[in-house]
Amino acid sequence: MATPAQSQSSSPQPNAQQAIATATTRGSIMGAVFLMATSAIGPGFLTQTATFTNKLGAAFAFAIVVSILLDIAIQLNVWRVIGVSGLRAQELGNRVVPGLGWLLSALIAIGGFVFNIGNIAGGGLGLNSMIGLDPKIGGIITAALAIAIFIFKHLGAALDKILVVLGISMMVLTCYVAFVSHPPVGQALRNTVLPETIDWLTITTLVGGTVGGYITYAGAHRMLDSGHIGVEKVSALSKSSITGIILTGIMRIVLFLAVLGVVSAGVSLTDAANPAGYAFQVAAGEIGLRIFGFVLWAASLSSVIGASYTSATFLVPNKADNVRIQNIVTIVFITISSVAFIIVGTAPALLLVFAGAFNGLVLPIGFSVIIFVACFRSHSILHGYRYPRWLIVIGMIAVVIAWFLAWRSFGGVFELLH
Repeated sequence: MATPAQSQSSSPQPNAQQAIATATTRGSIMGAVFLMATSAIGPGFLTQTATFTNKLGAAFAFAIVVSILLDIAIQLNVWRVIGVSGLRAQELGNRVVPGLGWLLSALIAIGGFVFNIGNIAGGGLGLNSMIGLDPKIGGIITAALAIAIFIFKHLGAALDKILVVLGISMMVLTCYVAFVSHPPVGQALRNTVLPETIDWLTITTLVGGTVGGYITYAGAHRMLDSGHIGVEKVSALSKSSITGIILTGIMRIVLFLAVLGVVSAGVSLTDAANPAGYAFQVAAGEIGLRIFGFVLWAASLSSVIGASYTSATFLVPNKADNVRIQNIVTIVFITISSVAFIIVGTAPALLLVFAGAFNGLVLPIGFSVIIFVACFRSHSILHGYRYPRWLIVIGMIAVVIAWFLAWRSFGGVFELLH
């Protein structure tokens, strides 16, 4: 018979285990949320925001709003369908049309590879702006750190925390720059609903760079790998996707305002080798350049992780025995991207813009599969889950808009190649 002392010493153990399990669950959920958010805020997005704000001024606010609204409609559906079904996007594609999932995998891997060259190059430029390191060496260091996270178990276990720290740091520092740049907020608000000009290729490029391609599935696939799946997890899936959307939206708006403040003051970024970095420097001086360096490096590192990890989840079958193979594919993906970066030297702004536009074309294909499953395969794939009609409605609207943007910009993508 146990003594009172023994009973007291043993009773906390289940509570302690439950607390650890809860903390682990919360950490993996936040990791999925921030993987989604930071994947959408890579060096390509920083370059696109500065370039298009310089070109369109406050009218770029309309494109920002369109991308956020599309993001809401898309991510709410993607997280729910993938989370309830327990299947990755390419598996859903193959269930709908045999072979479609592998086509989607190939397209996303191509887009992820192009973006990854830009991500690694962005890491080099970030360390250059932050501490004056040679950009090529900085890019190699960024890639090596990303590889280390997938090689060493203790770093891999801390992946979710790393993503959270990088994401919060980027947002806080960018908020500071937006504050000191004194943007014309009223003009920006007016242009969100009454834009002075509408550029469809710009909108598609932004949507592709922040919602399309691998970015669409980064958080949902991370959540799936963490084991948070099933009908009983619907509430957590919805809250997580909404949190990620809010964080991503805040970062997009704040970065836009930071650059808009500089452009509205009459500063042109057209001839700047690094438009976003120059905007930060003009807004906050030398410290602004250092802040930009950290933001760019953090965005680049998290995007290298996001692009490589998500691309690997599309290339490796979703089985528990394949976790090690998936890590190897992720490492190989980063390595090949690094070699391409070393050969090319950098990813030109045109390449990043093309990658965004290309992902904008890929977006409607994968999302059409998600909505088809929600509408017609609820019993066989979603285990009889009664899918909310309001989600289907906003999803179908998003599908139509995504195909419309892809059609309007189809010729524009090929123009970028010439």
